[in-house]
Amino acid sequence: MHVVLSGYYGFDNVGDEAILFSIVHALRKWQPDVKITVLSNNPASTAQTYGVNAVNRWKLKKVSQMLKQADGLISGGGSLMQDQTGMKSIPYYCGIIRIAKFHKKPVFVYAQGMGPINQKISQLLVKNTFKKVDQITVRDVASKQLLADIGMNSSVSIVPDPVMGLDAKTFRSEWLAGQTFDNGYITVSVRDWPSAVPFKQKIADSLDLLARDGKTIVFIPMHGDHDEKSSHELAALMQEKCIIAPGNLSIEEKIAVIGQSDLLIGMRLHSLIFSAIQATPFIALSYDPKIDAFADIANQPVIGHVEKDDWDGTQLFERAVDMLANLPSLEQALSEQVQTLQAEANATAKLALETFLK
Repeated sequence: MHVVLSGYYGFDNVGDEAILFSIVHALRKWQPDVKITVLSNNPASTAQTYGVNAVNRWKLKKVSQMLKQADGLISGGGSLMQDQTGMKSIPYYCGIIRIAKFHKKPVFVYAQGMGPINQKISQLLVKNTFKKVDQITVRDVASKQLLADIGMNSSVSIVPDPVMGLDAKTFRSEWLAGQTFDNGYITVSVRDWPSAVPFKQKIADSLDLLARDGKTIVFIPMHGDHDEKSSHELAALMQEKCIIAPGNLSIEEKIAVIGQSDLLIGMRLHSLIFSAIQATPFIALSYDPKIDAFADIANQPVIGHVEKDDWDGTQLFERAVDMLANLPSLEQALSEQVQTLQAEANATAKLALETFLK
């Protein structure tokens, strides 16, 4: 079987690369000899990293040739159908689906997070394109509701994010092995986001309080240079010392660094997911509904929204201290929560393969 994968791949975004890593692993678990072609912004790197075939996502003639040869298209996962960060994303991903359907190939929407879809034209494009696909799976209730709100009457299933299916017990970090933390450490994932609220200063204030309480603070940049810059900016607002992990750590290493920490304070969705699959409790800082949705799934707190001024560094500090005082019970509860999600996440790949066999 030959499967084509479409997503935000080859852009050095650890969250999306982790999704690709997870889908490839899950497909191969169910069908070891499956041929996988990834539509990538950096085909050479994607091919080498994941042991797959890869083509340039922008060369639509080549993409069309691949889809014509394939048994089906997987669209996702990740937040592909959204117009919050620009108007090009939805037309592109819907266009890939339409090319696949032009060649009469089955399309499986894989654990996508929908929205925000603000523009009417974007809503119509998603609605009319998704009516043509063979199966739709989304990663949370809010995504399913959004599709219903724009007029999608098709059956939509809720499944976990693909990364939830990873078994990370064997993941290690050489960088972490070279560090010495006397009393454990807290990981922090931040990103830039336009806001009139000085949320970075609020986070810095809380981290200073935690550092004075004897905690080591370790920033873990999730999106390469972008988050590395944000981490340095936030560290500069702190009065106490902190550590910034290298932005180029592998997916496995970043999962290990977060997993071996006592607590994560995170903005990036996949920092929260990395934390959950290692049963490391987390406190989320929201900038997007997907953050709130996953925190709800994992039963972990959201301290506030980066665009709202109804929280402060002291509240974040106090919540962290309270959670650190109850780690064993929190870890156990999160571990039990995650076990069910891991099995369900891996089952999504089987569902996709069965769709292409019909």
